[in-house]
Amino acid sequence: MSVNHSLLTLLRRLHFYIGLFIGPFIFVAALTGTLYVLTPQIENALYHDALRTSDTGPAKPLSLQIAAARQYIGEDATLYAVRPAPLPGDTTRVQFADTSLGASESRAIFVSPATLQIHGDLPVYGTSGVLPLRTWIDKFHQGLLLGDSGRIYSELAASWLWVAALGGVVLWLTSRPKRKLKVRQTPQSKARHWHVTLGATLLLGLLFFSATGLTWSQWAGGNIDKMRSSLGWMTPQVNTALAPQTGHQQHDPHAEHHAMMPGMVMPSAADENWDRVLLAARAAGIESSKTEIRPPRSADKAWTVTEIDRAWPTHVDTAAIDPNGFKVIDRTYFADFPLVAKLTRWGIDVHMGVLFGLPNQLLLAAFGFGLSAMIILGYRMWWLRRPAISASNPAQTLSEAWLALPKLWRAAVVLIALGLGYCLPVMGVSLLMFIAVDVVRWRKNALKLQVS
Repeated sequence: MSVNHSLLTLLRRLHFYIGLFIGPFIFVAALTGTLYVLTPQIENALYHDALRTSDTGPAKPLSLQIAAARQYIGEDATLYAVRPAPLPGDTTRVQFADTSLGASESRAIFVSPATLQIHGDLPVYGTSGVLPLRTWIDKFHQGLLLGDSGRIYSELAASWLWVAALGGVVLWLTSRPKRKLKVRQTPQSKARHWHVTLGATLLLGLLFFSATGLTWSQWAGGNIDKMRSSLGWMTPQVNTALAPQTGHQQHDPHAEHHAMMPGMVMPSAADENWDRVLLAARAAGIESSKTEIRPPRSADKAWTVTEIDRAWPTHVDTAAIDPNGFKVIDRTYFADFPLVAKLTRWGIDVHMGVLFGLPNQLLLAAFGFGLSAMIILGYRMWWLRRPAISASNPAQTLSEAWLALPKLWRAAVVLIALGLGYCLPVMGVSLLMFIAVDVVRWRKNALKLQVS
């Protein structure tokens, strides 16, 4: 048996195992991700009364809007952030820390800028500020509503997705006939045709979503952040320390997907200061209509005003404002971000379906449904072939395929597996499980052959 044939056999078995055992996790991730990107308009309609107002007239100062929210929620509530109404007809979000909510969640009071009427009281989640419907979908997509432990599933899917995609393409390129032959169409051949067609069509998307999904993961994401930090590729963040310091801090661009409690703010911050802070930030070049203002987390920290418009062109500049003289003490410009930091920002926003608006949503929906269909077709192929495959053939195991390789190639495969397992720990653990299942199956099949 040639080396190429042995390697293809090994790849074929690995592709089969990924499809059989990891396919359901990839399917759930694809389906829930598709639901997430399709629901902004539904969420806007569902919570229209909170998000929009028919009140007309000039907007009242932020201090009065905040005072109205405080009067509604209670003076003891800790103010976390304010998102001024971006456009006429929109409401202002006055967000308060609430220990009864989950990580990255805050309680938002929706205030009419013109009349100070309260239009809604809802929990909001993350930097993206999604409301309960999309929060539920997002958390299901991330971790099946199981918290940090559930995030293993999404990391498992992202870790193997690129391997399945590239492996499938290699298998197709090496197994297709050199010239077209007329073959009788069977359910098996039809399923294979569409499985291969979808795989080739979606290849770039599969690689993209695998890569961006890994940046959000717990263990692989931590390794990616360490690499980016060592290479100076982290996203710059304004320095909020009032003591003299140099250089920007580093910021995690997808903090909205991480389990982080909102920072506790200074409850003594005067409401009228919010207007002065926003005015100072506008004078410093914070131009986007979509902004978030956060007060100091402690006495030695500054205010921050951040642009939160992730559409194209991207507006995510940030200014740090001294609470004493309301001077800008630091500033980050998206235009000055390192190229990798920009690509990371854009990649995350494409992944979430916000960078190009509706076209981005429709493209991701087509991708998500295509990936789901490809997985279903893969299972159909397996089901149709299953009765025709001899379960007692050791050549059908991963172990036998690896043992058929020359020693040098076996060592190379082990080194590659160890390297990937170190960088992608969930992949490494799941590969060990593959091998354990495979060894048991291989031994049982070998015993059957001996008996026969």
